[in-house]
Parts: sequence; C-alpha cells; structure tokens
Amino acid sequence: MRVVSLLPSATELLFAAGGGDLLVGRSHECDFPAAALAAPALTSARIAHTAAPGAGASVDQAAIDAAVRESIASGESLYRVDEAALRALAPDVILTQDLCEVCSIDLRSVERIAATLPSRPRIVNLNPTTVWQVLDDLLAVGDAVGRAAPAQAAATRLRDRLWTASEQGTPFTDGPSVLFLEWCDPPFVGGHWTPELITLAGGRHPLNAAGAKSRVATPDEIVASAPDLVVVSPCGLPLDAVRAAMPALERTPWWRELPAVRTALAEARAGRAVTTVRLVDGNQMFNRPGPRLVEALEWLAGWIQDRPEVAPAGFPAEPWQPTA
Repeated sequence: MRVVSLLPSATELLFAAGGGDLLVGRSHECDFPAAALAAPALTSARIAHTAAPGAGASVDQAAIDAAVRESIASGESLYRVDEAALRALAPDVILTQDLCEVCSIDLRSVERIAATLPSRPRIVNLNPTTVWQVLDDLLAVGDAVGRAAPAQAAATRLRDRLWTASEQGTPFTDGPSVLFLEWCDPPFVGGHWTPELITLAGGRHPLNAAGAKSRVATPDEIVASAPDLVVVSPCGLPLDAVRAAMPALERTPWWRELPAVRTALAEARAGRAVTTVRLVDGNQMFNRPGPRLVEALEWLAGWIQDRPEVAPAGFPAEPWQPTA
C-alpha cells in the first residue's frame, strides 16, 4: 500500500492508525509527527500565509485575507501540486479534504490529477465538522489503508481521553464566555469543532455554534459577547507569529473593551501572571481536525476549570504579555 496525504490532519490520522510506514508523499504543511517529514513534499502555497517558527516575523493578516478572497473569487487554487512527482509515486490511496479550500488543495484538483494517474488511486475525502467525526475519520483512514484494528484501538483511547477531559467541569452552572479568534484581521471566530471543544471543556462560545463554519464577527458582536476568556490562535501561524500579531490586535478599538482583556491588563499592572488571555500555536493546534484535538480539549479543560494538572505537558500555549 502506497499512501499520499495532502492534508496535515490526515497525515496525523494515518500515523495514529498505525499506517505511517505507508506514507510515500505529503503536503508541504504535513509536519507532524516528525517521521512524516521523511516523505517528499508534493505541494506548495501560491500565497505565503505563515511565518517561519523562530523568525518572530509579523504577518499582515488583512493582506493575506484579501489575497485569499481574491484567489477564491477567481477560481484559482491556493496551492500547487507537483503532478510529475505525484505520478512517479504511483499512490494507491490519496488522503484529502473538501471542508476548507484555504486549508489545503481543493478536492476538484485532486480528483482531476488522480484521474490521470496509471495507478488510479482511491481518494479518501475527509470533511469532519465535529470532534466525534474526527474519530470517525480515524476509522475511515484505517479501513482505507488496511489498518482497521489499530485505528479502532486508537479511536477508543482518544474517546476515553475525550470523556475524561469533558468530565472536569460541572453541568450545573454556566461556564465562562470564551472568545476564540481563528484570525485577527478581520476577526474570525472559531467554528466547526472548536465551539464543541469549548463546550465540552466547560465554557460557552456564544459567537458560533458547534459544527458551523468559522465566520467574521463584528466588533459589536465581540464586545456584546463579553468574553471572560480569550484564545488567540490564528490558523496556520506558529507561536512566534501569533506574538508578533498581538500589538496590531491591541490597537483595535474593541480589544480593551473585553472583560477578559481588562482583567489581563489589571493582572499585568499588578505584576501577576495573566490568566484570562492565551496565545496558542495555530499551525499545530485546534485548526487541524486530527488526533491532537483531544489534546487541545485537555488543555482547554485544564485552563477553563483552573486545573493545570489536567492540561497536557508541553502544549504550545502561553499567557498574553501586554505591550503597554
């Protein structure tokens, strides 16, 4: 079996299903687990939308958003595929998605290319909108690559962790209001599985429903939601780039009107650690519908319930450090 994954979360699912040894090609964004990097990258982005880890470079999110919208409106894919390299690999299975045309190469392009390959590969199209559907996708990938049994075992372990994390809160009181920023300019609030994770962790996500697409929220909507907690996790950006984006976010008129931000500023002025605003690596966490969504839930539950022992060690999140 020869497998090509054109989606980072699908690569993670493949490895979780015990099929990492079958990977012969990947997208340029498939960087976890580290063993995936041994396979050649077959794609590249037409629009640079991330900053290299460690560079600390600022990212113009408004300009990226405008370029992405223009590309989508023109019908042009946001990604390139090395068709010659893909043809040479002769894959039996190609893992891809049709959920978000911004996240990876679109399904139509994959189908067009696959139809010309002598190997006539099977296309496995993954479109989860909830964390439970991610577990279903793990089973689907396992079935597609002949690793059904290890996929079932992995899904069971993830389900058990999911339930354990969700039991940290109490169902008898309303949890804190959480603002989850999936992009800062314009402000996209979390969608798909993210509101579900927040609810499972004991919080509320009033700006979007579980399963709904992420969307642009107006400043008035954001202020009216009165968030007690804020997560800033722009899709595709590593922590260094998230830090670099914060000064621009701080200058928006609505930012300091948020209860979570006011509390954070008061804590910072008093020399205490900020407890209400967290920056999260948006390249690795929350935005990939793979096994690590359960790790993200564990982190959320530990933070929202103030139970740090629940949060996984080494989770790529940190308190916001106000610049003024």
